[in-house]
Amino acid sequence: MPELIKLRWLPAATSGLPRRELRGCDYEAYVPDPLVGRDLVFAGETIADVSDAERAVARLNLEATTLVDSEAAARLLLRAEAVASSHIEGLQVGGRRLFKAQLALGVGHEPGDVTAVEILNNVEAMRWAVAALDAGEAIEVAHLLEIHRRLVAGTALEAHGGRVREEQNWIGGNSYNPCAAAFVPPPPERVPELLADLCAFCNDDLLPPLVQAAIAHAQFETIHPFVDGNGRTGRALIHVILRRRGLAPSVVPPVSLVLAARSRDYVNGLMGTRDADPRAVDRGLDAWVATFAAATTQAVSDAMEHERRVAELQARWRAELAPVRAGSAVARLVDALPGAPVLTVRSAAELTGRSVQAINEAIARLVAAGVLVQTTIGKRNRGFEAPDLIRLLSELEWRLSHLE
Repeated sequence: MPELIKLRWLPAATSGLPRRELRGCDYEAYVPDPLVGRDLVFAGETIADVSDAERAVARLNLEATTLVDSEAAARLLLRAEAVASSHIEGLQVGGRRLFKAQLALGVGHEPGDVTAVEILNNVEAMRWAVAALDAGEAIEVAHLLEIHRRLVAGTALEAHGGRVREEQNWIGGNSYNPCAAAFVPPPPERVPELLADLCAFCNDDLLPPLVQAAIAHAQFETIHPFVDGNGRTGRALIHVILRRRGLAPSVVPPVSLVLAARSRDYVNGLMGTRDADPRAVDRGLDAWVATFAAATTQAVSDAMEHERRVAELQARWRAELAPVRAGSAVARLVDALPGAPVLTVRSAAELTGRSVQAINEAIARLVAAGVLVQTTIGKRNRGFEAPDLIRLLSELEWRLSHLE
């Protein structure tokens, strides 16, 4: 049975706060039922939505990698997913600015863009998360801690990175106390057992992968095990599960782009799974899984359209650059650009496995054809960007962020 634990907030005598904020208050912390062994029943329509979504994710992993170089497609969609996950938390940076900040770090220049650094951490944390676990490998609490550690590295929260909270947190209200909070997660002493149960649930293959991912994400957000960074860590968990179950072996569906656009449905869906009445929780889980499945289907549809547009753009480039010898630096660079539309000569050489000299010559051809234009990375490092690719990525993010 889920629990509502009645607690008393006794604040420290902190100066500088309004008197009303220094008074104690009674509040209720919510402790969800463990997931392992729970009977879960879903409506027929929800199961149909899940089946549609899983077929869409499988199709994305099959067809996207035939349209565009598989590594580039996976890298680009993973980045879009991480950026959208950050957007949900109020961190927003345009694609071009983010690519340039990443390259600036790569050449040893601090970008001076705190928001970009936080989002790049999210990209890195999600990249590590989906790469760290092979299909079938068990998900452990240590994996969740490492995702979180990478997420907050180099930020003001670095001291809390990879550490389960030892204090009460809450959502909504104010930052002083939980008295007017919209939701209060479990007390800190209950978090370790709930996280252990969550991981055991993630390693059980009885449910369809998408259902498992949706429920695990909702439970993680309910536990709220970290001081901050819970949303981004919890959305990375979605893709860890989809990778582990073999549903998304190479390409991440950018579901956070849709959840960001449907933020009210997203928040309401998660809140609907938190109730003292187990029957209400069951209804809430059914509604949440249906919402999550529909968001996944939409994300795949728009990602596939994006891949088609990228493939058409690459075909146009190849025609304009003809003749292009298979395996040449020019060919490898055209293949790699969708995953790295802003680059330097050195980063391009690393991506393509070609020499710096060969890449210099290839870039010159791409600049002459209008595929690339020169830009500045950091203070004085020469870089190049593919404006048509950046435009396509911006259009993908715009389409998914303006859904009705």
